[in-house]
Amino acid sequence: MRIFFNAITLLLIMDPLGNIPPFMSALKKVEAERRRKVLLREILIAYVVLLTFLFAGRYILRLLSLQQETISIAGGIVLFLIALRMVFPREEPQRDVLRGEPFIVPLAIPLIAGPSTLASLLLLQQSSPNSTMPLFLALTLAWSVTAVILLSSTILFRLLKERGLIAIERLMGMLLVMLAVQMFINGLAKFMKP
Repeated sequence: MRIFFNAITLLLIMDPLGNIPPFMSALKKVEAERRRKVLLREILIAYVVLLTFLFAGRYILRLLSLQQETISIAGGIVLFLIALRMVFPREEPQRDVLRGEPFIVPLAIPLIAGPSTLASLLLLQQSSPNSTMPLFLALTLAWSVTAVILLSSTILFRLLKERGLIAIERLMGMLLVMLAVQMFINGLAKFMKP
């Protein structure tokens, strides 16, 4: 059950449906027959980054001497802010269109393996210190679903249209708000214990 909870949490943070428009925009200048290969490469790079952070995360936490309560409270706040942006998106200024083929940035990092996903991995790992394997399975499950959604992005965009994607992203944002509040409350409860 914990694997499923962690996988859902990571999937909501990775936000594959919300990433469909930026992915399509970044890949529109790439030749159609090459697009799928580039997308697959970026998804695999993101997975390697996530795995590296999963297995190196505990050492980063030890180096910084952070307590579990601190990470839980901070993680809850960060997730809450991310969820608010999903529910109430603000108009972002137009960025320069990438020339040529994207490599690592912006698709692998930060759209899939962004700071919020990496921070969540740290938090989930810290909340269950001896559960690297279940967290690995949860990460792989969330990444696999993200990969399938992003590889099917053209079909999903045609099927759901932009309004459908926005509605689903806002629903995912509401779920993430609830998870963030629970994470914050858990951290606060542990901090307040004598």
